[in-house]
Amino acid sequence: MSGAAYGEGVKLLLVEDEASMARLLLRGLSEEGHQVDVCARGEEALRQAVEIAYDVVLLDWSLPDLDGVSVLRRWREQGLGTPVLMLTARGSTGEKVTGLRAGADDYLVKPFDFDELLARLEALARRGNGGQATPSLGGVALDGRRRALVCGAREAALTAREFALASELWHHPGDVLSRSRLLSAVWGSDFEGLPNVVDVYVGYLRAKLEHLGATGVEIAAVRGIGYRLKAAAA
Repeated sequence: MSGAAYGEGVKLLLVEDEASMARLLLRGLSEEGHQVDVCARGEEALRQAVEIAYDVVLLDWSLPDLDGVSVLRRWREQGLGTPVLMLTARGSTGEKVTGLRAGADDYLVKPFDFDELLARLEALARRGNGGQATPSLGGVALDGRRRALVCGAREAALTAREFALASELWHHPGDVLSRSRLLSAVWGSDFEGLPNVVDVYVGYLRAKLEHLGATGVEIAAVRGIGYRLKAAAA
């Protein structure tokens, strides 16, 4: 297997239940300098993709529990913007459209050429979130490509959930966002954990702003409702 690696390699999540295919792709992608995590079930992939910041997800359509399209739809509903390349034996136009409309960024039909797979995933990694606007307030920008908060020459890397929460706040500056809205956007409408997880993650973001020395912006609590991102008072 040959192909030019992209930079220092990208961090990938491979969701594939066929053991032989997973081993083949893991070996080939690792040889190209990429860091690959593998999971075989949709429920596992749902959790892992939001807990770990990946550059690209390679997602098989057919999984033993949830199908890939259902997994992808739930990711997008939760605000996960990681590029997704779907791998599938389904090659009809209608099925491709279904995958793309569910939120896939690209689509590759099995059997495929490894070099083509490599080129497509590296293109997705380069593109990342670079085409999206970079919201900024009070001298602090949310950089989607690097998945980080940036203040001057300093930056603080964010986990996938931290980034999803920050995205809601930075894309709606000045708006009061309820805890229920943030919970649904970041953890999904079917989240069964404690609502105070929002408060915990706001605390994480505040700590990272403090680490950056970012004094021009604050995440203000609105009693009984939720939070508001606002420029800090001089």
